[in-house]
This record gives sequence, structure tokens and C-alpha cells, in this order.
Amino acid sequence: MSYRRDHRAYRASLFDNYDSIEEGGIRASSSYPRDLDERDNGKAVDSLHDRVSFLKKLTGDIHEEVETHNRMLDRMGNEMDSSRGIMSGTMDRFKMVFEKKSNRKVCKLVGYFVLSFFLIYYIFRFLMYFMYG
Repeated sequence: MSYRRDHRAYRASLFDNYDSIEEGGIRASSSYPRDLDERDNGKAVDSLHDRVSFLKKLTGDIHEEVETHNRMLDRMGNEMDSSRGIMSGTMDRFKMVFEKKSNRKVCKLVGYFVLSFFLIYYIFRFLMYFMYG
């Protein structure tokens, strides 16, 4: 029982016996001029208006950015689909080439020539680096 009384006394001292807090807030005392309250309200409304317009502009910019990224992702997806089609066609052609033994030997020969070309190129580049480098 004493706890409840202490709690009420603490609350009363904290809010200076304003019981109107539960009814919607502390009322302004009559000692303040009415113009001052209206001016403060006007400043608060202007501040809120500025914040709302800033947030509106910000959300508009975010929306434009999201739309731009969605268009870019759609283009990238379409390009990936087309490249997938090209790659599957190329793989089908390679399968047809490697089905015959003679074509397989020719492809191996071309691969050996390309490999030997790169090997000779890097050997000469390595030697030139040490000779003139």
C-alpha cells in the first residue's frame, strides 16, 4: 500500500500535479501570450513541411534508382539468355566436329599449333627481356 502512495507522490512531483497528461497533454498556462504559441506552431509546421518535402524528394530519387537498376538487370538477363543460346549452338557444332575421328585429329593438330605458338612467343619475350631489359 505504501508503495502505491510513494509512486503517486513521485508522479505528482515529476509532473507538477498536471493530471491532464492522461487526457491529451499539458495545457499551456494563461501567462504565455497566444501569439507566441501560434508562432511556435507555425515554425513547427514549416519545419515539418520541409522535412516531408525532403523525404518525398528522397523517396522519389530512390524510386528512380530502383527503376534504373531493374531495367539494367532486365537487359542483363536478356543478354545472358541470348549468349546462352549462342553458346549452346557453338557446343552443338563442336559435338558434330568431334563425332568424326578425322575432324578430331585436325582439331588436336590446330590446338598443338596454337599452344606451340604461345610457348615460342613467351620464350622469345623472356629472352628479349634479359638481353635488352
